Formats: sequence, structure tokens, C-alpha cells
Amino acid sequence: MAGVALSLGNKVVLITGGSRGIGAACVRLFRQAGARVAFSYRSAQAAAEALASACGGPERCVAFAQELAGPEDGRTLVRQTVDTFGRIDVLVVNHGVWPPRDAPIATMPESQWRTTLAINLDSVFGLVQAAAGQMQRQRSSESPPRGPCHIVLVSSTAGQRGEAFHADYAASKGALISMTKGLATELAPVGIQVNCVAPGWVATEMSAPALNDPPTRDKVFATIPLGRVADPREIAGPILFLCTPLAGFITGEIVNVNGGAVLIG
Repeated sequence: MAGVALSLGNKVVLITGGSRGIGAACVRLFRQAGARVAFSYRSAQAAAEALASACGGPERCVAFAQELAGPEDGRTLVRQTVDTFGRIDVLVVNHGVWPPRDAPIATMPESQWRTTLAINLDSVFGLVQAAAGQMQRQRSSESPPRGPCHIVLVSSTAGQRGEAFHADYAASKGALISMTKGLATELAPVGIQVNCVAPGWVATEMSAPALNDPPTRDKVFATIPLGRVADPREIAGPILFLCTPLAGFITGEIVNVNGGAVLIG
């Protein structure tokens, strides 16, 4: 009996923040599914170039050095992807910043608030705006269309339950959840499915300072029924699934991948 294949062999995928952590796991997994992949990085040039080379090189996987701190940055990245591969079928918005120092709202610098929202939300507007426009143009020019296009936004448990001393991060990630629901109803009629994955704690470079501190790590583990944090591939897997035909009737959904830490129906 044949196995079930999660194939994206005729798709072009753009993944933001792809040089490490969840993004790098997504790059590897989408390439294994046969897609051509473009991904962005901010400063980790050596890691990004090594990943792109390991995943097939210029004809199959390319890395773009692109700051994502505002709408035009997002539009630029989509244009680079289309210029390279001729189209875009899947957008995975994975990049983001989490200021590691606790910042009480009474003393949080306005500059921190604005920087977090610029990266985590404003650039997402530009990415989604440009990608949705490109996807609609593609579908209107194809007869028949290749199949639905997909946008997956990566939020966080902080966007669902908040996070004390990180109001900037929680606000930006909560906005992505609302954005997912609004975009899903708007874009479904034109063949674009929009979903969201909300991870909990994941073993990445961003979370390493907290997880490497024993008291903090113990406190984190105590809140997770599965008793551990996720591996990045365990987040990349659900993201890939949402972009396959097996998820063909799913849009506007918030997929919780948090080890049972936050249960929202």
C-alpha cells in the first residue's frame, strides 16, 4: 500500500526568517516536499548561504538578505522572489523579534514598542499585500489555476493569552491572529487560503537565553503538559501540512502547537 505524499512539486514558496530556527526547518521541509524555496535572512549570511546550497542551490533554493522593518521591505522581498522564480504560491511569515528583557508597560521605551510592531506587524502587511496581489494575478492568468495558494502566519501563545512584561510582542502576535481571520474570509473566494500556526516554547536561538537559565527553564517546563519544548521541525510540520491538499478545506484556522500549554477551541 502506497504511503501518503505531501508533495508541493510545482510550487514556489517564500519563507521569512529562514536562516535559523523554525524558518530553517521550514526551508528544509518544503524543499523535501519538492517546492522551490526563497527565504529571507537579516544578518546570518554564512548560515543562510550554507542552507540554500544544501537545499539545492540557485535553481531550487535562494536566500535574500532583506531587512523586514516596514511594509516596503515586505513588498521588496516578494518582488525578489517573483523575479527569481516567476511566481509565488505559498507565503510563510515566520520572522519576528522578541525583546528578551522584561519591560514593564509603565517604563517600556516607545522606541521598543515601535520597533517590535514595525518588524512583527508592519512588514507583514507589505508581505501579505504584495503576495496576495501576485497570487491573484497568477490565478487569473492560468486556465485552469494550479490549485489554491496559501498564506501561513506564525503567531505565538503570547498572542492568545498575552505575556506580562512583553506587551509589545503579545500585541503584535495577537494582531496576526485577527489578521488571519479577516484575510481568510476575504481571500477564500479568490483561491487563497490563510491560516496561522501559534507555537509555544521552541528550542531556537531566540529562546536559548531563557531556556539556558535553570530557574526559568524549570518554570517554563512546568507550564507544558508534554514536559518539554518543541523542536523547530515540530512547528515546520504543521506549517507544511496547511499548504498541502490534505488541508484543502482549512482556512482561517489558528493551529496551536504548544505541547498543551494553551488550549483554545
